[in-house]
Amino acid sequence: MRIVAAEGTAVHVESFEYASAFLRRSVRLDCYLPDPVEDPTALRLLLFNDGQDVATMGLPALLETLNGPPLMCVGIHAGKNRLQEYGTAARADYKGRGAKAFLYTHFVVQELLPYLSRTYNVPTFASCAFAGFSLGGLSAMDIVWNHPHLFQTAAAFSGSFWWRFKGYDQGYAESTDRIMHAQVLSGRGGACSQRFFFECGTSDETADRNGNGVIDVIDDTLDLISALRSQGVPASNIRYLEVPGGRHDRATWASALPEFLRWL
Repeated sequence: MRIVAAEGTAVHVESFEYASAFLRRSVRLDCYLPDPVEDPTALRLLLFNDGQDVATMGLPALLETLNGPPLMCVGIHAGKNRLQEYGTAARADYKGRGAKAFLYTHFVVQELLPYLSRTYNVPTFASCAFAGFSLGGLSAMDIVWNHPHLFQTAAAFSGSFWWRFKGYDQGYAESTDRIMHAQVLSGRGGACSQRFFFECGTSDETADRNGNGVIDVIDDTLDLISALRSQGVPASNIRYLEVPGGRHDRATWASALPEFLRWL
Protein backbone atom coordinates (compact mmCIF):
# COMPACT_ATOMS: atom_id res chain seq x y z
CA MET A 1 0.00 0.00 0.00
CA ARG A 2 1.40 3.39 -1.01
CA ILE A 3 1.11 5.83 1.89
CA VAL A 4 3.26 8.84 0.91
CA ALA A 5 4.21 10.49 -2.36
CA ALA A 6 6.34 13.62 -2.35
CA GLU A 7 8.49 15.25 -5.00
CA GLY A 8 11.76 17.11 -4.77
CA THR A 9 13.68 18.84 -7.53
CA ALA A 10 15.53 15.72 -8.71
CA VAL A 11 14.53 12.91 -6.35
CA HIS A 12 11.04 11.47 -6.06
CA VAL A 13 10.25 9.82 -2.71
CA GLU A 14 7.59 7.17 -2.23
CA SER A 15 6.87 5.16 0.91
CA PHE A 16 5.11 1.83 1.14
CA GLU A 17 4.03 -0.69 3.73
CA TYR A 18 4.82 -4.22 2.55
CA ALA A 19 3.17 -7.17 4.33
CA SER A 20 5.95 -9.76 4.53
CA ALA A 21 4.85 -13.39 4.79
CA PHE A 22 8.32 -14.42 5.92
CA LEU A 23 8.72 -11.83 8.67
CA ARG A 24 5.02 -11.83 9.59
CA ARG A 25 5.05 -8.08 9.90
CA SER A 26 4.58 -4.98 7.83
CA VAL A 27 7.85 -3.55 6.52
CA ARG A 28 8.10 0.18 5.80
CA LEU A 29 9.99 0.98 2.59
CA ASP A 30 11.16 4.45 1.56
CA CYS A 31 11.98 4.56 -2.16
CA TYR A 32 14.17 7.39 -3.47
CA LEU A 33 13.93 7.60 -7.26
CA PRO A 34 15.65 9.85 -9.76
CA ASP A 35 13.04 12.05 -11.38
CA PRO A 36 12.55 11.46 -14.23
CA VAL A 37 13.83 8.01 -15.24
CA GLU A 38 14.22 8.06 -19.00
CA ASP A 39 15.53 4.51 -19.40
CA PRO A 40 14.34 2.00 -16.74
CA THR A 41 16.80 -0.61 -18.02
CA ALA A 42 19.66 1.62 -16.84
CA LEU A 43 18.27 1.94 -13.30
CA ARG A 44 20.61 0.73 -10.56
CA LEU A 45 19.30 -0.39 -7.15
CA LEU A 46 20.78 0.35 -3.72
CA LEU A 47 19.11 -1.11 -0.61
CA PHE A 48 19.75 0.23 2.89
CA ASN A 49 19.21 -1.63 6.13
CA ASP A 50 18.04 0.68 8.93
CA GLY A 51 16.36 2.70 6.21
CA GLN A 52 14.53 4.76 8.83
CA ASP A 53 17.79 6.66 9.38
CA VAL A 54 19.02 7.51 5.88
CA ALA A 55 16.83 10.58 5.36
CA THR A 56 18.31 12.22 8.47
CA MET A 57 21.77 11.33 7.13
CA GLY A 58 21.08 13.57 4.15
CA LEU A 59 20.61 10.85 1.53
CA PRO A 60 17.98 12.71 -0.58
CA ALA A 61 20.18 15.78 -0.99
CA LEU A 62 23.21 13.61 -1.78
CA LEU A 63 21.32 11.76 -4.49
CA GLU A 64 20.51 15.06 -6.18
CA THR A 65 24.25 15.69 -6.65
CA LEU A 66 25.02 12.37 -8.35
CA ASN A 67 25.97 12.04 -11.99
CA GLY A 68 26.01 8.93 -14.11
CA PRO A 69 23.43 6.16 -14.56
CA PRO A 70 20.22 6.59 -12.53
CA LEU A 71 20.23 5.18 -9.00
CA MET A 72 17.18 4.10 -7.01
CA CYS A 73 17.65 3.79 -3.24
CA VAL A 74 15.33 1.87 -0.95
CA GLY A 75 15.45 2.36 2.81
CA ILE A 76 14.16 -0.75 4.60
CA HIS A 77 12.93 0.25 8.04
CA ALA A 78 14.07 -2.03 10.85
CA GLY A 79 11.42 -3.69 12.99
CA LYS A 80 11.28 -4.21 16.73
CA ASN A 81 13.06 -7.57 16.24
CA ARG A 82 16.08 -5.94 14.58
CA LEU A 83 18.54 -7.89 16.74
CA GLN A 84 16.99 -11.15 15.54
CA GLU A 85 16.34 -10.24 11.89
CA TYR A 86 19.83 -8.85 11.25
CA GLY A 87 22.87 -11.11 11.42
CA THR A 88 24.04 -14.08 9.37
CA ALA A 89 21.41 -16.29 7.76
CA ALA A 90 23.31 -19.58 8.08
CA ARG A 91 23.30 -19.46 11.87
CA ALA A 92 22.74 -17.26 14.89
CA ASP A 93 25.61 -16.02 17.03
CA TYR A 94 26.69 -17.68 20.28
CA LYS A 95 23.92 -15.92 22.23
CA GLY A 96 21.22 -16.86 19.75
CA ARG A 97 21.05 -13.39 18.23
CA GLY A 98 20.15 -13.26 14.56
CA ALA A 99 17.82 -16.26 14.82
CA LYS A 100 15.50 -14.72 12.19
CA ALA A 101 18.24 -13.57 9.80
CA PHE A 102 17.40 -16.39 7.38
CA LEU A 103 13.80 -15.14 7.27
CA TYR A 104 15.02 -11.60 6.63
CA THR A 105 17.16 -12.92 3.79
CA HIS A 106 14.12 -14.69 2.31
CA PHE A 107 12.18 -11.42 2.60
CA VAL A 108 14.85 -9.49 0.68
CA VAL A 109 15.46 -12.09 -2.02
CA GLN A 110 12.02 -13.63 -2.53
CA GLU A 111 9.71 -10.76 -1.65
CA LEU A 112 11.39 -7.36 -1.81
CA LEU A 113 13.36 -7.64 -5.05
CA PRO A 114 10.40 -9.05 -7.05
CA TYR A 115 8.10 -6.45 -5.50
CA LEU A 116 10.37 -3.59 -6.56
CA SER A 117 10.66 -5.02 -10.07
CA ARG A 118 6.88 -5.26 -10.38
CA THR A 119 6.13 -1.90 -8.80
CA TYR A 120 8.59 0.06 -10.92
CA ASN A 121 8.34 -2.10 -14.06
CA VAL A 122 12.05 -2.93 -14.06
CA PRO A 123 12.44 -6.64 -14.99
CA THR A 124 16.16 -6.53 -14.22
CA PHE A 125 18.06 -3.74 -12.48
CA ALA A 126 21.33 -2.76 -14.13
CA SER A 127 23.07 -3.52 -10.82
CA CYS A 128 22.12 -4.21 -7.21
CA ALA A 129 23.91 -3.07 -4.06
CA PHE A 130 23.13 -3.44 -0.36
CA ALA A 131 24.40 -1.21 2.46
CA GLY A 132 23.96 -1.12 6.21
CA PHE A 133 25.18 0.33 9.48
CA SER A 134 26.57 -1.64 12.42
CA LEU A 135 24.60 -4.89 12.64
CA GLY A 136 22.77 -3.84 9.47
CA GLY A 137 26.15 -3.76 7.74
CA LEU A 138 26.82 -7.36 8.74
CA SER A 139 23.38 -8.31 7.40
CA ALA A 140 24.01 -6.55 4.08
CA MET A 141 27.41 -8.20 3.72
CA ASP A 142 25.98 -11.64 4.49
CA ILE A 143 23.16 -11.31 1.96
CA VAL A 144 25.41 -9.95 -0.81
CA TRP A 145 28.13 -12.55 -0.27
CA ASN A 146 25.66 -15.43 -0.39
CA HIS A 147 23.74 -14.12 -3.42
CA PRO A 148 26.37 -13.08 -5.98
CA HIS A 149 23.89 -13.76 -8.78
CA LEU A 150 21.70 -10.96 -7.43
CA PHE A 151 24.05 -8.44 -5.80
CA GLN A 152 27.27 -6.92 -7.09
CA THR A 153 28.14 -4.63 -4.18
CA ALA A 154 28.03 -4.55 -0.36
CA ALA A 155 28.74 -1.65 1.98
CA ALA A 156 29.19 -1.85 5.75
CA PHE A 157 29.54 1.23 7.93
CA SER A 158 30.99 0.20 11.33
CA GLY A 159 30.06 -3.37 10.44
CA SER A 160 29.48 -5.82 13.31
CA PHE A 161 32.03 -8.31 12.04
CA TRP A 162 32.77 -9.43 15.60
CA TRP A 163 29.66 -11.69 15.23
CA ARG A 164 30.98 -14.97 16.57
CA PHE A 165 30.34 -18.66 17.17
CA LYS A 166 31.69 -18.61 20.76
CA GLY A 167 31.93 -16.23 23.69
CA TYR A 168 35.33 -15.10 24.91
CA ASP A 169 34.95 -17.45 27.89
CA GLN A 170 33.98 -20.41 25.69
CA GLY A 171 37.30 -21.05 23.99
CA TYR A 172 36.94 -18.26 21.41
CA ALA A 173 39.63 -18.25 18.72
CA GLU A 174 39.92 -15.19 16.50
CA SER A 175 41.16 -17.25 13.55
CA THR A 176 38.08 -19.49 13.38
CA ASP A 177 35.15 -18.11 15.38
CA ARG A 178 34.10 -14.93 13.58
CA ILE A 179 31.11 -16.02 11.54
CA MET A 180 31.39 -13.72 8.51
CA HIS A 181 35.13 -14.33 8.20
CA ALA A 182 34.57 -18.09 8.36
CA GLN A 183 31.96 -17.89 5.59
CA VAL A 184 34.31 -16.02 3.29
CA LEU A 185 37.26 -18.29 4.05
CA SER A 186 35.16 -21.41 3.43
CA GLY A 187 35.31 -20.67 -0.28
CA ARG A 188 31.52 -20.95 -0.62
CA GLY A 189 29.52 -18.01 -1.92
CA GLY A 190 30.80 -14.72 -3.21
CA ALA A 191 32.33 -13.80 -6.52
CA CYS A 192 35.64 -12.16 -7.37
CA SER A 193 33.75 -9.58 -9.42
CA GLN A 194 31.82 -8.29 -6.39
CA ARG A 195 32.76 -4.95 -4.84
CA PHE A 196 32.95 -4.03 -1.14
CA PHE A 197 32.97 -0.73 0.75
CA PHE A 198 33.91 -0.60 4.42
CA GLU A 199 33.90 2.37 6.81
CA CYS A 200 35.30 2.45 10.33
CA GLY A 201 35.82 5.31 12.77
CA THR A 202 38.91 5.48 14.95
CA SER A 203 36.63 6.23 17.92
CA ASP A 204 34.01 3.63 16.95
CA GLU A 205 34.66 1.85 20.25
CA THR A 206 37.43 1.28 22.81
CA ALA A 207 37.45 -2.54 22.93
CA ASP A 208 40.73 -4.22 21.95
CA ARG A 209 40.32 -7.91 22.77
CA ASN A 210 43.73 -9.01 21.47
CA GLY A 211 45.64 -6.08 22.96
CA ASN A 212 47.32 -5.07 19.71
CA GLY A 213 46.49 -1.38 20.06
CA VAL A 214 43.83 -1.46 17.31
CA ILE A 215 40.14 -1.31 18.23
CA ASP A 216 38.14 -4.40 17.37
CA VAL A 217 35.91 -2.89 14.69
CA ILE A 218 38.99 -1.90 12.65
CA ASP A 219 40.74 -5.21 13.30
CA ASP A 220 37.66 -7.21 12.31
CA THR A 221 37.11 -5.17 9.15
CA LEU A 222 40.73 -5.34 8.02
CA ASP A 223 40.79 -9.08 8.68
CA LEU A 224 37.62 -9.49 6.61
CA ILE A 225 39.27 -7.56 3.78
CA SER A 226 42.24 -9.93 4.01
CA ALA A 227 39.84 -12.87 3.83
CA LEU A 228 38.21 -11.43 0.72
CA ARG A 229 41.61 -10.89 -0.89
CA SER A 230 42.56 -14.51 -0.10
CA GLN A 231 39.48 -15.62 -2.05
CA GLY A 232 40.56 -13.70 -5.14
CA VAL A 233 38.68 -10.42 -4.75
CA PRO A 234 41.05 -7.84 -6.27
CA ALA A 235 42.18 -4.85 -4.22
CA SER A 236 40.59 -2.57 -6.83
CA ASN A 237 37.17 -3.96 -5.84
CA ILE A 238 37.57 -3.02 -2.17
CA ARG A 239 37.36 0.46 -0.64
CA TYR A 240 38.28 0.94 3.02
CA LEU A 241 37.53 4.32 4.59
CA GLU A 242 38.85 5.06 8.09
CA VAL A 243 37.37 8.21 9.61
CA PRO A 244 39.69 9.94 12.13
CA GLY A 245 37.70 10.52 15.30
CA GLY A 246 34.67 8.84 13.72
CA ARG A 247 32.20 7.31 16.14
CA HIS A 248 29.59 4.57 16.08
CA ASP A 249 26.81 7.00 15.21
CA ARG A 250 24.69 8.39 12.42
CA ALA A 251 26.71 11.61 12.18
CA THR A 252 29.88 9.68 11.29
CA TRP A 253 28.09 7.42 8.83
CA ALA A 254 26.48 10.46 7.22
CA SER A 255 29.93 11.99 6.74
CA ALA A 256 31.03 8.80 4.92
CA LEU A 257 27.96 8.51 2.69
CA PRO A 258 29.20 10.93 0.01
CA GLU A 259 32.44 8.95 -0.38
CA PHE A 260 30.49 5.71 -0.68
CA LEU A 261 28.06 7.08 -3.26
CA ARG A 262 30.89 8.51 -5.37
CA TRP A 263 32.71 5.18 -5.22
CA LEU A 264 29.53 3.27 -6.05
